[in-house]
Amino acid sequence: MCEINSHGGTIIERQILEQCLLAGAKIAEPGEFTKRAFLNGRIDLSQAEGIIDLINAKTDKEAKASFNQLEGRLSQKIQEIRKDILDIMADIEASIDYPEYDIEEVSNQKAVNQINRIQDKLEKLEKSFNTGKILKEGIHTVIIGKPNSGKSSLLNAILNEERAIVSGVEGTTRDTIEEMIHIQGIPLKLIDTAGIRNAQDEIEKIGVEKALKLLEEADFIISIFDNTKPLEKEDIQILDLIQNKKAVILLNKIDEKDIQLEQTEEIKRINKPVIKISAKKKQGIEMLYKQILEMFTLNEIEINNGDLITNIRHKEQIRKAIEAIKQGKEALEENMPIDLIAISMKQTLEELSAITGENVSEDIIAEIFSKFCLGK
Repeated sequence: MCEINSHGGTIIERQILEQCLLAGAKIAEPGEFTKRAFLNGRIDLSQAEGIIDLINAKTDKEAKASFNQLEGRLSQKIQEIRKDILDIMADIEASIDYPEYDIEEVSNQKAVNQINRIQDKLEKLEKSFNTGKILKEGIHTVIIGKPNSGKSSLLNAILNEERAIVSGVEGTTRDTIEEMIHIQGIPLKLIDTAGIRNAQDEIEKIGVEKALKLLEEADFIISIFDNTKPLEKEDIQILDLIQNKKAVILLNKIDEKDIQLEQTEEIKRINKPVIKISAKKKQGIEMLYKQILEMFTLNEIEINNGDLITNIRHKEQIRKAIEAIKQGKEALEENMPIDLIAISMKQTLEELSAITGENVSEDIIAEIFSKFCLGK
């Protein structure tokens, strides 16, 4: 190793770098140090991915989950499951190699029980991605309401800054405004949208269409209503839109007037949590936070063990492993030839090995390390 110290300034540093390159040095590629550690067997691929996730972590909980992966907690879980599969395969191989011994029936019953246990472990890991996705990407949250219901005021109140323009003129917000906030270590991707109404202006109409599309894709919807006026047709339309979505109803402007919209049949009918707020006075915002935590059970997130995946690639490999092991179980239950069952078990092992990098293509490795900064 050679360490070079110099005076500050980018010009001097660039000239030193140029001289090093002329002398035969090579600039490190993205993730090169981590990649070398992986190729030399110091860490596996999931641990390498834990490093980039740790670098990009936006909250303490996400950083903790990434650090657990870097420490090899996920790898240990995968290796435990692989060992269980290898135990099944040992019995299968015994049945194939020593057919003269009457052990197939016992082995089949044992294999079914073991496969059920393995499937449960894999499905638990797969389901943990729902929580892991929230930790990594945040809750995709859309604020929706008719014009002048207080959407932009709510966004400003949550962010504690004048991020969005607030005006008495309807239709001020025509495009989306996106910001990231954290609630007790959990990220929320907040999106303020154009007010829902039958817009005549072409640009506003595009904004409304965009808002409706985002509503369909949202993990969570904050629907806001003007609590000083009776419900109008646009309000009823919004209530219909959130009927089958995870949503909360905010009755805004309680500092001005309260006509108790929560008592209307239209709001009672959809059976969503109702919170009264004043976005202008920042009243009721803490109640909104509490409701979000309860609806997503985020206060129950446990990241101290390895039963949490945050990576879509890992989730996809686990899904493929579950499909393969289900095929093996079906073959066992239908008394199909034992060697066909062995094929499904081997396929399950291969899918899981792709997580740790024991069975993965060069293209996937290159794609993973391309996300790193230079060196690292």
